[in-house]
Amino acid sequence: HVQLVESGGGSVQAGGSLGLSCAVSGYTFSSNCMGWLRQSPGKEREGVAAAAGFGAFGTTTYYADSVKGRFTISRDKGSNALYLQMSSLKPEDTAIYYCTARDRETCGSNWDALSKWAYWGQGTQVTVS
Repeated sequence: HVQLVESGGGSVQAGGSLGLSCAVSGYTFSSNCMGWLRQSPGKEREGVAAAAGFGAFGTTTYYADSVKGRFTISRDKGSNALYLQMSSLKPEDTAIYYCTARDRETCGSNWDALSKWAYWGQGTQVTVS
């Protein structure tokens, strides 16, 4: 079965950087959409970034407006991992970050639709002060 295990969360000062990793097992990367979502205290879960595709056509990435230019999503098929590099962190980035994957679907314009994510990790806390 599909397992997504996040690591790399922690506490950082505003303006700092942090990298998240997601170890993936039982899942076929191919062109399937994978991403990161987050949930801040008192707020609904929201899409942070997503990525799909490999090979000659490259990887297509998507970002929430709030993180564009600061966060970078990447995926490594060889190591079965998904990454999120976060820089210029702000207190409003404080949240539980979840690694997610779709079931045989690409990303598309509705990449951040919560109902589209079939698989979820347990989440990792990121605190920016």
